[in-house]
Amino acid sequence: MIRVRSLVKTIDTGTHRVEILRDISFDVPASQVLAVMGPSGSGKSTLLGMLAGLDWPTSGSVAIDGVEITSLDEDALAEVRGRKIGFVFQAYQLIPTLTALENVLLPAEMLGAGNGVRPGPSRARALLESVGLSDRRDHYPAQLSGGEQQRVAVARAFMMQPSVLLADEPTGNLDSENGNHVLELLLKLNRDEGATLVLVTHDRELASHADRTITLKDGRIVGDA
Repeated sequence: MIRVRSLVKTIDTGTHRVEILRDISFDVPASQVLAVMGPSGSGKSTLLGMLAGLDWPTSGSVAIDGVEITSLDEDALAEVRGRKIGFVFQAYQLIPTLTALENVLLPAEMLGAGNGVRPGPSRARALLESVGLSDRRDHYPAQLSGGEQQRVAVARAFMMQPSVLLADEPTGNLDSENGNHVLELLLKLNRDEGATLVLVTHDRELASHADRTITLKDGRIVGDA
């Protein structure tokens, strides 16, 4: 489902070159839950951004569900992101002027009418029910707790039935109770929807629920188990 080959990311600061990722290669089978761990500055979030097509490597390639996204132009990449990739941010990234239901619907609305069959409000309502927020669907983000906002973000990420779900520290802004609830929802939806799930985390307890853990250090893979 995910194929990464010889991924390198460097940044030229003008005085020296910073190597963020160094020759990263791995495969992730369909439906696997993969945790990516490592200290701050190890390249975890940069790697996740490249898997999402939000950042570009200096060299190497990323393929998602058979599509090499690193060779696509922006329009084609946006189409792949919209249909194949869901993303859960640590800081929720909900639109403050939209209700919970409207936020979950947003990925379908952004694809537009000319992009084939789109899931609609019934799918969004079902997802909000699955994360325990049926009674909050008409509330705005400011009216929701942090845990509720992250549950809306999880529902939104699954709206388009993505092949791949990427989550960047999805429990990092939550207390342990809400964090555990969000993790349970991610794993349940992963099972129910069949999406391949990649979690970037510092939390070893969270990583222990994954099928596999890749550890990064100084931009290299130093562990894969």
